[in-house]
Amino acid sequence: MVGPWARWERHVARRRARERGTDGQHVPTETYACRECEHDWPCAPARLSLLIGFDGDRVGLMMYLAAHLARALEALPDRHPALVVGQIIYWVPRRR
Repeated sequence: MVGPWARWERHVARRRARERGTDGQHVPTETYACRECEHDWPCAPARLSLLIGFDGDRVGLMMYLAAHLARALEALPDRHPALVVGQIIYWVPRRR
């Protein structure tokens, strides 16, 4: 059984999502934080949706992320480039 506190937290999360207008999509903001959960983008749900969306097309996924990397390097000039690369690129599973 779900308690009242858990229901309240879900209600607040849905209300915040509606206010932000994201509809549950984990997309990056201008500072490359997730618009939905406010973690560094790509967050875990965004990574999962990217892997499912590209369906084994690792080259296409890397090209998509490289485009985001170029934008992120311009948007985050105060962050060390290695940290930005680690955030956006290094999570992709290696080929076996």
